[in-house]
Amino acid sequence: MADNTLDYLVIGAGPAGLQMGHFLHRAGRSYRILEAAPEPGAFFRTFPRHRKLISINKKHTGWDDPELNLRMDWNSLLSDDPRLLFTRYSDRYFPAAEDFVRYLEDFVAFQGLHVTYDARVAEIARPDAEGPFLVTDEHGRTYRARRVIVATGVSLPNVPPIPGIETAEQYSTHSTDPADYTDMRVLVIGKANSAFETADNLLETAAVVHVAGPHSLRLAWRTHFVGHLRAANNNFLDTYQLKLQNALLDGDIRRIERRADGSSLVTVAFARADEVTKDIPYDRVIVCTGFRFDASAFAPGCRPELTIGDRFPALTPAYESVNVPDLHFAGTITQSLDFKRGTNGFIHGFRYGVRALHRTLESRHHGVPWPGRDLPADPDALAAAVLERVNRSSALWQQFGVLADVIVPDGRGGMRYLEELPLDLQGPPIGDEGHFAITLEYGPNHDQIDPFDIAVGRIRQSDAERAHEGHYLHPVVRRCRGGVVEAVHHVTENLENDWTSEEVHLRPLRDFFQRQSLPVSV
Repeated sequence: MADNTLDYLVIGAGPAGLQMGHFLHRAGRSYRILEAAPEPGAFFRTFPRHRKLISINKKHTGWDDPELNLRMDWNSLLSDDPRLLFTRYSDRYFPAAEDFVRYLEDFVAFQGLHVTYDARVAEIARPDAEGPFLVTDEHGRTYRARRVIVATGVSLPNVPPIPGIETAEQYSTHSTDPADYTDMRVLVIGKANSAFETADNLLETAAVVHVAGPHSLRLAWRTHFVGHLRAANNNFLDTYQLKLQNALLDGDIRRIERRADGSSLVTVAFARADEVTKDIPYDRVIVCTGFRFDASAFAPGCRPELTIGDRFPALTPAYESVNVPDLHFAGTITQSLDFKRGTNGFIHGFRYGVRALHRTLESRHHGVPWPGRDLPADPDALAAAVLERVNRSSALWQQFGVLADVIVPDGRGGMRYLEELPLDLQGPPIGDEGHFAITLEYGPNHDQIDPFDIAVGRIRQSDAERAHEGHYLHPVVRRCRGGVVEAVHHVTENLENDWTSEEVHLRPLRDFFQRQSLPVSV
């Protein structure tokens, strides 16, 4: 009897699932993608509700290097097909969600991916801890796979435990027609982009709009985390600070009471006034508090451990469940690895995370070496190789402080330069003989300063001795051994991210390598 066990079963045909499918397809592995909806990209057929993406689509960069252009292209998936650059699908800097749906449809068609639609997963089981997974869809069809990669995104609303919140409207279903809120008092619960997207939509029609949440508002241009409030959604802040009836409420929502006439009385405990509470009437209350991972399909024997308020699966640096071997995750549900500081929650970040996951699987299970190149154990050669990569790589640029290039001894007296490994990955292909890790990172307390305040001290871009004090994105090289960082070198920040100066960039880095213990070339 033929073995019908797949090498990989991918659950979800959103951007992460399709990205993984591309890599598996190109590698010739046996795989299948299961999708609950009748077409790919189901999330983007509904969200964002106001249909404008805030992922950058910058077509005109002045560069002709495809790798550099990906630094400014936040929507394209990785492929070798020039037809599948999202910049061909829209001219808009903030494109329409419908254009991205069309792009995903073409990605499936052009790549010839193996997708089964209308296959909502009912159960993920593993009867034998050493055996294959058995995945059953809602039609009773069962699929066997040695490894499962979950790429379903965050598909459930993240509803805070507020008494009476069930009487409020949800972001996913509320009316987006501003006319439906004419002359009304509206409360929006939440302080991230979906909340302000919703509030901005009501500025012309609602009488009063309040946006409420217990935490301080964080702005993406200050924190460098693109999930914090983006400038594209912050018109509401003008209306608050210029006293146009709207307000930002800093505090906890203690209770929502639905009244007989359909309005609500909301109890707010204000954080700035020593927990003073106030009952405020509203005609409409809309909950915009984000999403969470749905783990309901997992059987008890292979249920993954969750983290961050049970919103995401807990993962190893190899994107694997911490408690279920061979259960991996891809896409926005991997953001527990860099929660609210990196880009695993977004396409321009997780596309590289998916590639790193695929390379990990290829190395572990199929004997495929991690991509890299040989270098002599020579400080000049190593410094030149590092600067060549940081001046061009889109992966290190987008996955700052998360993915790293790694230089390891090759066992023959030379060095091997490996590209784009998870920074905290242990074991092969890194080994235990010591290595160099190269990242792009922001500096200490970069999210605490006002980047537009000219009184804030700046590090001169020619001052290599103080490079470690720089706040903005710059290369960092670490010498590591046995999980311990033995030495660190910072390459000074540069306005145009052009690390090519012989005096300021190359020579100090070469001197750093010179001070390290390198293999003796043979």
